Amino acid sequence: MRPKFLLALWAGKLAMALSRRLGRGGSSLPGRIARRIEPRVLDELARGPHMGSLAISGTNGKTTTAKLVAGIAARAGRRVIHNRAGANMIDGVTAAFLEDATWSARPRGEVAVLEVDEASVPGVFAAIRPRVALVTNFFRDQLDRYGELNHTVGLVRQGLERLAAGGRAVLCADDPLCAGLAKGLAPGVQVPVAAGTAAAGIAAAAEPGGPASDTLFYGLEDPTAGGAAAHAADARRCVRCGHPYEYEHVYYAHLGQYRCPACGHRRPRPQVYAENLRDADLTGTTFDLVTPAGVRTCRVQAPGLYNVYNAVGAAAAAYALGVDLDVIAAGLSETSAAFGRMERLKAEGREVLVALVKNPAGYNQVLRTVLGVEGPKNLLLLLNDLAADGTDVSWIWDVDFEVLAARDGELNLVICSGRRAEDLAVRMKYAGVSPARIVVEADPSRALEQGLRFTRPGEVLYVLPTYTAMLELRTVLQQRGYLRGAWDI
Repeated sequence: MRPKFLLALWAGKLAMALSRRLGRGGSSLPGRIARRIEPRVLDELARGPHMGSLAISGTNGKTTTAKLVAGIAARAGRRVIHNRAGANMIDGVTAAFLEDATWSARPRGEVAVLEVDEASVPGVFAAIRPRVALVTNFFRDQLDRYGELNHTVGLVRQGLERLAAGGRAVLCADDPLCAGLAKGLAPGVQVPVAAGTAAAGIAAAAEPGGPASDTLFYGLEDPTAGGAAAHAADARRCVRCGHPYEYEHVYYAHLGQYRCPACGHRRPRPQVYAENLRDADLTGTTFDLVTPAGVRTCRVQAPGLYNVYNAVGAAAAAYALGVDLDVIAAGLSETSAAFGRMERLKAEGREVLVALVKNPAGYNQVLRTVLGVEGPKNLLLLLNDLAADGTDVSWIWDVDFEVLAARDGELNLVICSGRRAEDLAVRMKYAGVSPARIVVEADPSRALEQGLRFTRPGEVLYVLPTYTAMLELRTVLQQRGYLRGAWDI
């Protein structure tokens, strides 16, 4: 074993131990230190788990989907390497492998389940060579960091070219940008679907002249679900000819059953999908999971249609990895929400629900889920403008806050907090929210105190923070004993 690699490993593990002792997460710094000593340390560590790596990328749903897949793999009895604290750039991915490896560089994990930042996909995939890669969706997000959406799609496409030999791509059929990646896959990146099976039949019928068995598609098949107008749609035009799509049904934003009337390009039929969605409430949604191996009833323990997508994506990825369907169904139903993603907790005798928001499409889905719950609404909205949030906060003008004004009678208060609290308050005013219900308190700790004070017993305080605001709030919640550290989850 090369001395330089061992030095990088030991330095990274020491940094992680020190960081944890100081009460910090140590989710990225150890990886940064190790890579500075040996830039190829991730390449070597990723060869360790004998089942290989399963990588998850896309705009929304990475953290939740990765946690669900990790839960399924654990249910299957596998020891999992997982960047569960959400550090999804190359340093964070490296740190996850460092944490798993022994001091002699022996891997303890059997399979790596990793969420990967879209901009980091080319570098991370080149190093870890995933056996399965799941792409959730594409929406406008942090344009100042990622650039235009087509650029982000291109980065993920580059990553898919670096899958392991025989690797499988798992794509959301309902997102035309996501499904369109199948056409660009290089020869050799194929899903091995056996001829004569149900999966082969479905794949062959998916799209004449299309990718057929090259890719495993997942999605929804329930005309009663969604139906929201495509207010924040980011892919209204055909990925092949540019003509506007026609939709038979919209689940949300630009996700749905689409078809181009000009060139005939249409949504591929998914091989793994959810149907018969029911019993949706604040605790989750029940649905029937359909796969080529059979049908099982599942319940995802997080509310919102987008979490059904996360669950079906996780199921498809696990299926691609070869996990038994009964184990997939059990793993989905047993895994709770990821931290900060519709995470529920108790504070001062009140129920608190924390839902990360970071782009218009995701924000609209969270608002829709919150307004779908009966009872008064107490909202704590936090907006930061640090690099990890996106320094340009003009995207909040594309969020449909007008739905709050339309339900003004249900609102107890809307606290605007974070570094750009005033911007949020102005947006609330122009959305039509009654000024009497708007409170501006930039400090997240004091804003939380106010929110808890004015939330009555039996009511819920809904906390909707951007990424760094969520981390700040979690620190407050941890200091008060309401939460454990993300690395302890």
